[in-house]
Amino acid sequence: MSSEADKQANQDEEILRDVLKGRKFSVADLIAKEGGGFLKGDSPVPKLVQVETEINTFIANYLSDSSGALQIVLQKWVKAEQSILNKHLDSPLSALVKIIEKITQNQELLYELVKEVDCQWGQLTGERPYFQTPGETAHPDDEYTHESVNRQLDQLLESIKTQGEESS
Repeated sequence: MSSEADKQANQDEEILRDVLKGRKFSVADLIAKEGGGFLKGDSPVPKLVQVETEINTFIANYLSDSSGALQIVLQKWVKAEQSILNKHLDSPLSALVKIIEKITQNQELLYELVKEVDCQWGQLTGERPYFQTPGETAHPDDEYTHESVNRQLDQLLESIKTQGEESS
């Protein structure tokens, strides 16, 4: 039986050589020969991009943010946290929890986030943003204060917990 399979393989190779005689080899030929096997079982989208996309979609769907400035800045911060994302490639929402906890547990990071959100809000609205100084009372018209952003991040964490319970 083995010799019969060898004969068939030799015939197949001979036919292939006859067909390809005189033709230049191309990448398309290689892909055709492999039968698309390059991507078997894998997505053509890198895993890190998939994780970022899942997190960004979650933020867009579950973050209560009327002007969208916090959403935009938080998504930028998520993208910048490559080390955390790489540790949680199989659980994107766990990565988001780690990122949010990192921000909310470090006042300086929270203040920096709020400052960037204020700048983003100013760009979106064309108005001058209000910057809250640490320890000072926020301007009454300031949409993004240290407290309000912290509260929004806590609500987002709660949404992640709720999603985790629903999927269990």
